Amino acid sequence: MYEAFIATLSPMLVMFLCLLVGFLLKKTGKLPEGSDVALSRLETYALVPAVSFSSFMQYCTVDSLKENYPIVIYASIAILFSVGVAILLSYAFRIKDTYRRSVYQYALAFGNFGFMGNAIVPMILGGDEHLYYYLLFTLPLSFTIYLWGIVILTPKEHRKGNIIKNVFNFPMIAIFAGMLVGVSGIGKILPDFFITAVDSLKNCMGPVAMVLAGFVIGGYSFRDMLTDVRVYIASLLRLFILPVLILLVLRLLGANNYIITLAFFAFATPLGLNTVVFPAAFGGETKTGASMAMISNVLAVISLPVMYGLLNLWL
Repeated sequence: MYEAFIATLSPMLVMFLCLLVGFLLKKTGKLPEGSDVALSRLETYALVPAVSFSSFMQYCTVDSLKENYPIVIYASIAILFSVGVAILLSYAFRIKDTYRRSVYQYALAFGNFGFMGNAIVPMILGGDEHLYYYLLFTLPLSFTIYLWGIVILTPKEHRKGNIIKNVFNFPMIAIFAGMLVGVSGIGKILPDFFITAVDSLKNCMGPVAMVLAGFVIGGYSFRDMLTDVRVYIASLLRLFILPVLILLVLRLLGANNYIITLAFFAFATPLGLNTVVFPAAFGGETKTGASMAMISNVLAVISLPVMYGLLNLWL
């Protein structure tokens, strides 16, 4: 357990320091207003697609997809279970405002499996091949976010168009492009400068994401973010109770140790920023999402190493 704890603590401290840098940049005014929008677009349109494209380009083959389809099946079961439990639990918080209840549903259903999970998995498990398997696992989670999560975070009066179109975005396109390049073998003939450029962008994804999180959190008052007891309960559920339930369900259904480990990193991560970004885009209440992001990210510095250590004892 001690080795697993230390292996997880180091990358979590790196992520926390990046978050702290973003927080201080906001509080000291060293970055101009709107920097969060620029960083968010950089992540969405360049860094996250680079991570997905690079991993699938290197490791995605027909044989790999045939051998690892159970990862996607178990992930689909896990996210359906997570969403169902999140919806039920959201009513236990006795929130009358339906939109605010939707924020809790999203927060309980999804951890920061993208920005944080993508960054820490190769560091903890030891290599980009594990990131490829992790991205396979998180495919159903990403689809669920685009088909359901973003919808509930968008006020009804602002929902328009076909929600299927939500799936066709830069990160998802990068995944399918990476699959195509990997399966076809085109990646072997791509020039070295292209591979180097993609890898350089990929390596920036995690630190920039956490700087962005810190910058957004820094825009709120500590006092305002620390006064709602329900936020603490939701954060504890997000980091401790829900991951355990999901891992137990997968074990009962026959998932192997490796799939259980992938599920841990997908569901035990703290809350991301969508519960801040989407309410802000439509003039909604953002304090709840910012509070959850701050509290869960701070707690995750300890919760992830402890939980990963316990997971290794169990497996």
